[in-house]
Amino acid sequence: MVSNDQRRRQLAREKFLRQQQRRESARRRARTRNTVIASALAVVVVAGAGAFAAGAFDGKDKKDSAASKPSASPSKAADPCKKPAAGKVKPLSWKKEPALTVDKAADYTMNLATTCGDIGIDLKAKEAPHTVNSFNFLAGKGFFDHTKCHRLTTNGIYVLQCGDPKGTGAGGPGYTIPDENLEDKSLKGNVYPAGTIAMANTGQKHTGGSQFFLVYQDSQLPPSYTPFGTISDSGMKVLKKIAAAGESTGQGDGAPNATVVIDKATVKKS
Repeated sequence: MVSNDQRRRQLAREKFLRQQQRRESARRRARTRNTVIASALAVVVVAGAGAFAAGAFDGKDKKDSAASKPSASPSKAADPCKKPAAGKVKPLSWKKEPALTVDKAADYTMNLATTCGDIGIDLKAKEAPHTVNSFNFLAGKGFFDHTKCHRLTTNGIYVLQCGDPKGTGAGGPGYTIPDENLEDKSLKGNVYPAGTIAMANTGQKHTGGSQFFLVYQDSQLPPSYTPFGTISDSGMKVLKKIAAAGESTGQGDGAPNATVVIDKATVKKS
């Protein structure tokens, strides 16, 4: 007999897959339409392709959300985070992935200095060199600075999604990177364990951009999202604090009630 908890997880996974399928259909239609656009708009088209990296966790499935919309607005939990540091998101975009310069034999760490506390991450340069290389490049350019973590899921899948300069789930760096490390030993039984940082994508191969998700509780997902690091214990405490404040819809999938802004992202080699 299937328990209520198992049924909730199954429904969350089904919704998740429907979102991916709809995003990919929209992407194919847009790609066909854009073939007739003048070459002067090529940069916009490329940036749009990168923007779809939000597809895995962008929380914009209007059909599903309309069907489950509550009759009254949920009460909002107190914001446990500080005000963002002064500054604005830089409007940066590139046509292609940066040259691979990361040292696969070296150790790399990333720190996300957020309004809710620092989230330290040990990166897997050997297993996911393209991904780590991209984050090293983007962090060095200040791409993530002052960006919001725009999505929190609290039912079935337990992640905080960040890395979108638009803060809407539709932004990216203008390029995509290949999938990597999908057979990581930490992924057992189609579960991304708590403490994992992985790439968001459209559900199609090699469509990651800049958006990523931080897993604060074991989450069952197909092994299609590049796992490229592990979150520190202190970083997990920050994530738990954010998750405890809940999300804005009351349905388990929406903007976090906490004001989660990455004031500064840094990547260091050791």
